[in-house]
Amino acid sequence: MAFRYSPLAAALGLAFSSATWAQPASEVVLGEIQVRGDSQQQEAGYNPPTATSATKIEAPLRDIPQTVNVVPQSLLRDQAAQSMQDALKTVPGVGLSHGDGQRDQVTIRGFSAIADQFVDGLRDDALYFRDLSNIEQIEVLKGPASVLYGRGSSGGLINRITKKPGSNLSEVGITLGRWNQRRGEFDLARAPQDSIVSYRLTGAIERADSYRDQQFLDRKALAASVLIKPSTDTSVLLQADYLKDQRLTDFGIPAYQGRPVNVSPGTYYGAANARDVDVSRAEVASLGMTLNHRINDEWSVRNALRYYDYSLDRSNTLVGSVNEKAMTASLTRGAIQREEDGFFNQTELTQKVQLGGMKHQLLYGFEFGRQSKGLLSYSRANVATVSLLNPVLPTLPLQIAGNPSANNQSTFKVASAYVQDLVSITPQWKALAGVRYDRFQQETQERLPGKPDLGRTDTAWSPRIGLVYQPSTTWSYYASWSKSFQPSGETFALAASNAQLAPEKTTSQEVGVKWERPDGKVSVTASLFKLERTNIKSTDPTTNTVVPLGVQRTNGLELTFAGEIAPSWQVWAGYAFLDGEMTTSPAMDAGQPVQGKRPTLTPRQSANLWVTKAVGNGFGLGAGMNYVGARFANPGNTVTLPGYTTVDAMAYYRKGPWDVQLKLNNLLNRSYIVAGHGSSPNLNLPGAPRSAQVVARYRF
Repeated sequence: MAFRYSPLAAALGLAFSSATWAQPASEVVLGEIQVRGDSQQQEAGYNPPTATSATKIEAPLRDIPQTVNVVPQSLLRDQAAQSMQDALKTVPGVGLSHGDGQRDQVTIRGFSAIADQFVDGLRDDALYFRDLSNIEQIEVLKGPASVLYGRGSSGGLINRITKKPGSNLSEVGITLGRWNQRRGEFDLARAPQDSIVSYRLTGAIERADSYRDQQFLDRKALAASVLIKPSTDTSVLLQADYLKDQRLTDFGIPAYQGRPVNVSPGTYYGAANARDVDVSRAEVASLGMTLNHRINDEWSVRNALRYYDYSLDRSNTLVGSVNEKAMTASLTRGAIQREEDGFFNQTELTQKVQLGGMKHQLLYGFEFGRQSKGLLSYSRANVATVSLLNPVLPTLPLQIAGNPSANNQSTFKVASAYVQDLVSITPQWKALAGVRYDRFQQETQERLPGKPDLGRTDTAWSPRIGLVYQPSTTWSYYASWSKSFQPSGETFALAASNAQLAPEKTTSQEVGVKWERPDGKVSVTASLFKLERTNIKSTDPTTNTVVPLGVQRTNGLELTFAGEIAPSWQVWAGYAFLDGEMTTSPAMDAGQPVQGKRPTLTPRQSANLWVTKAVGNGFGLGAGMNYVGARFANPGNTVTLPGYTTVDAMAYYRKGPWDVQLKLNNLLNRSYIVAGHGSSPNLNLPGAPRSAQVVARYRF
């Protein structure tokens, strides 16, 4: 893999290596295991010792031959994160999309992760904005992960770990912020000492306006969980949650001469009556049950079931095209209704055994799932023309005249079996190997006249193998190889242009090093990787049909630093260098060949730094920066989203039951584009100007 020299990467690399070598090389100390109750949650550090996403078993991060970024609860609180975008902007290698103004969407290592969302290890690919009121931490698994999770995950996946019963600490909180933000949260938990039943109830209500003209937010979230432990070997977790989210469907601003137009960040290109006709309303409800049973010292079993129901009613107005000569923008009206439901069930057996003089942790798994997804959409171009730089918005009707552009019902069925072995070959050498077999069936029933029903069934093997060398209790060196598959529809309806195409395949090669301070309070990681996705579906410009002739690859470097560098000092830092390219493609975009272009929404360089310091008597300070290099808005790379750096700061008082925090966002009031669409040059979302939030919490 060839990399260009980066002064920023070199500086960060030197800083990270200096931090690691600061410890005496001859001193070998077993890491201290710290058990924290929820009452100490606010004092927890930025370096969680374990994660379950990479292996589905509890394993130290240093034993995993793969990059796993864990965003802990302590960091989410210190940064006052209240959305997935807030949380993920601190993860190296993640690019932000505005998700059509109605869903969480990112790229990971240059590849779209639109469907790579999970919750407690179960697929959660409905298209909505998630709330963090019920989230304990967020784990970002980098690279293909089909071996444990099935289809998708070219660049990685995002797994949200929910809050669960087990403590007697409750909390209520309120957030007040600029643009009329009002948010209330509660977290009620009880675990009676002499009872086999404990419970937890979390929720949030939020109302807000926005720096974006006409934008508003109205959301409610509620989640309940009950843990039943009839014995020390058996537990049953019951979960339910509900979310209702309403907001303006905001696609951002258009571009002019290769850059987003230079207008106020609040400028909206849509309907004058947008709060009536450009609104997305999403509702999501789910039920879950997880059974854990320890059979004996060698065997344990887990069964997890999740059922969900999701609906979306979206109306929007966006810029469909720009006439640069006339300095005008043409508006397009759209409407989408989605109705879907589904379930996933996983049964996993874990075996701990000594074989051939080596310790093995074996995982045997089976997964079955079924999803039903209905789609009805309308689109009408050229409903109005407005000035490019000073739009006078039209009043538009809610309903869109004409026939629907899509009307179908899709069914997805999956049956899978997988096995994984984490083996300690010697005290210094560990290996992780696994393979999964998937049978994925897709059927799309068309409701429009003249369109045929479509279907296909794919089978795929997804292997992974990795090797870890640990010369001491602090250092780990690893190498890994893995492969995943992405079927034609993956999470959307089949179309005549793709129903006959074989799945795309992604191959990952990664080498890296992980260092952990002897006391376990600091960790440093560095990884080099190469990702290549073959069989990408592209449109042949001569026949206007979809053909499997695209190859995209990303060579990259990622660095992370997390933990307590000195008493009362916490640091979270990261850097990513992504050299991505569409190496083969016949497609054209904006008059330019896609071949040889960079993937969209993927900066070549990005970095973040966040530092907090407890100054005594319950007071503390924090500050940090977020740097994002220039990105391309569209596959033809004709529009550039300029790079930017934002600076945030905070101060807190935490003593006894009280936690009061002041958060300052975009302290220097920089103008920037925070996200794009990924396929259009004219849908670019400006970032928020300087703002302040006050967060107050009371624990009892």
